[in-house]
Amino acid sequence: QQSDQQKISELPLSRFRGVYLPPALHPLNKTLVKGGKWKDVDSTQEKRRSFLHDFCKKYNSRKKLQTHLVHMVSRIYVEDRHKVLYCEVPKAGCSNWKRVLMVLNGLAASAHNISHDDVHYGKHLRKLDSYDLKGIYTRLNTYTKTIFVRDPMERLVSAFRDKFEHPNSYYHPVFGKAIIKKYRHNANEEALKTGSGVKFKEFIQYLLDSHRPVGMDIHWEQVSNLCYPCLINYDFIGKFETLEEDANYFLQLVGAPAKLKFPKFKDRHSSDERTSAEVVRQYLKELSKEERQLTYDFYYLDYLMFNYTSP
Repeated sequence: QQSDQQKISELPLSRFRGVYLPPALHPLNKTLVKGGKWKDVDSTQEKRRSFLHDFCKKYNSRKKLQTHLVHMVSRIYVEDRHKVLYCEVPKAGCSNWKRVLMVLNGLAASAHNISHDDVHYGKHLRKLDSYDLKGIYTRLNTYTKTIFVRDPMERLVSAFRDKFEHPNSYYHPVFGKAIIKKYRHNANEEALKTGSGVKFKEFIQYLLDSHRPVGMDIHWEQVSNLCYPCLINYDFIGKFETLEEDANYFLQLVGAPAKLKFPKFKDRHSSDERTSAEVVRQYLKELSKEERQLTYDFYYLDYLMFNYTSP
């Protein structure tokens, strides 16, 4: 059993090294929070913030940052009216978060009548990388920055179910065909032609392959590579496991209209069972012990940063 320190020292940490350590933890502005019902949520929030801050302080290095700032902020959505920056982590409530940002921005009256396609393909919301450098720095320094994360294995299985177990005109021909061709012995012509029917074990073989036949995708990319939590000092860390209460507390913090609540509905495939710890267990049974360990190692930083228990 390696210690955390040993394991960390062997990771390719250069991808998230900063020029300097993150600044001291800024206190959250709680002047707009009404009522005493948020006490427990607030206490949990403070623990998450200080945990991530301590982690980054402990493991970060003073080596110069290799990643360009514009790339670093390319997943961050901007809502200028309430001064919010939201880093998108797919499969952690991001569709409903984008709906909420559209309402905050005055682009829609309610989160409930915005379609999935409008959310993801409508180009209604600006990303931080679309501003000039001054605009990026000003917003990073003055806006309330939030990130919502999820247990890495649950997020991974949720992404697999969504993209490969349902008809999909992008993921099957682009990812499915390449995965079946490389990892399925004696694949039939139909599977090779459509890319449909990828098995979870084949998907994991692709994920762990250093010579992947097709690149990474944001739906299963590590959060450490999507949102750079040790370089961008997030003010609020929400979790999918406590999504509604975290989100509604955050909306209070930024002075959202009282009637705006985080939507409860499941964005797509609403008849499917939600991806829970039990569902994940069933999928992990398809893998060898070594594959399970390597998959955990792949998301090791995400487990550590956000204090998730190893499966």
